[in-house]
Amino acid sequence: MQDSPPTSENTRHHGRSAAEKPVSPKEMLGGTRPSFRLVGVLLLAYLAAGTTTFYLAMDHMSGDRTGSRVLDALYFCVVTMTTVGYGDLVPASGAAKLLACAFAFAGVALVGTFLSKAADYLVEKQEAILFRALHLRDADRARTLRAMEANKVRYKLYTSAALLAASLAAGTAFLVEVEGMRPVDAFYCVCATVTTLGYGDRSFASVPGRAFAAAWITVSTVVVALFFLYAAELCTERRRRALARWVLTRRTTTTDLEAADVDGDSRVGAADFVLYKLKELGKISQEEIAEFLEEFDKLDADNSGTLSPNDLIVAQHG
Repeated sequence: MQDSPPTSENTRHHGRSAAEKPVSPKEMLGGTRPSFRLVGVLLLAYLAAGTTTFYLAMDHMSGDRTGSRVLDALYFCVVTMTTVGYGDLVPASGAAKLLACAFAFAGVALVGTFLSKAADYLVEKQEAILFRALHLRDADRARTLRAMEANKVRYKLYTSAALLAASLAAGTAFLVEVEGMRPVDAFYCVCATVTTLGYGDRSFASVPGRAFAAAWITVSTVVVALFFLYAAELCTERRRRALARWVLTRRTTTTDLEAADVDGDSRVGAADFVLYKLKELGKISQEEIAEFLEEFDKLDADNSGTLSPNDLIVAQHG
């Protein structure tokens, strides 16, 4: 009776310990990354610390200032952490330069993490809305979900492109209306900013301009980064799909059968064939297969070549 597996639902339910509950990859990896809320709190703390520090060190700064000491400190903190660096406001003393170096390294890492999470969340929401609009009349839900997953990267690229266009238009319009720049100069300044070139011959000089820049620069620079990231991801996805089509359509030869015969019994079953195709696609390696087989052998307590609940019980107690 002790060697036989439990049969009742209650016995199976209460016999499971918390350690036996399967953990999904998302849950496992989620604990290794900072949460969105934590990164947001750290970013706000960074901005507060940077603004306070550069406010106190403003007498050691040179360049164009506005009438607001706090706004100038916040503006300098933002252009530092986004690596724009116009050069219209720069540290002059040795202490101020060391502070700028410290906040530059910390800010690049922190704001990049925060804005990537925020922008990616926005892109996910926008791509879902776009997909529903494009496939509203599709009655086959399963096929719709498969198509959505297949075109996920493309929708991300479309959404980031729309956000980039809106960001460029907003920045150009603001510089023309508030800073009084010509449209060509405004667009030139916007492009130099979002690509983090920051030539410095055109920048935000007024109080409203620097207040707008504090928020606009942080958003627009990460939108540009996401656009090129998704463009590269889409190219990689297309190459992967081309490889998958070649693997699925090419003729299977006897050499393929020999390579697919993992256990060496001169017969290729469905599982062997699938594993071989996955290896061709680069989804799994021979080393990983060997590790899985080793784990299977450990769980196969009765050496029957199959797994049963009794095998799991014996393996856990062993």
